[in-house]
Amino acid sequence: MARIMAKHRFARIAATKVRPFADLIRGQAAGDGLLLLKYEPNRGARMLEKVLKSAIANCEDRGARNVDSLKIVEACVDGGPMFKRMLPRSRGMANVIRRRFAHIRVVIDVPELA
Repeated sequence: MARIMAKHRFARIAATKVRPFADLIRGQAAGDGLLLLKYEPNRGARMLEKVLKSAIANCEDRGARNVDSLKIVEACVDGGPMFKRMLPRSRGMANVIRRRFAHIRVVIDVPELA
């Protein structure tokens, strides 16, 4: 069985906002995962949906004929680097503002490319 991967690195969203949707589609069929993400009204779901569509397109490009047999083996969202900014506060103090990034990775199993 061949495994095909797609990833979006340095996605401008916090990883904690995307992880619940990765948990939702992990282990599902690729078509079912797309349907689940399509009707979620969240920005994180849109980003994960784009990566899943890219992974499916990669499978088709590599010669997978039956798209219905594709299965999502791994959907992983890791934290990326942070922009750190200082926000001035009272009495000479400062708060750190962390603008977070995420690395989104989807791995699909293709049984017919073995």
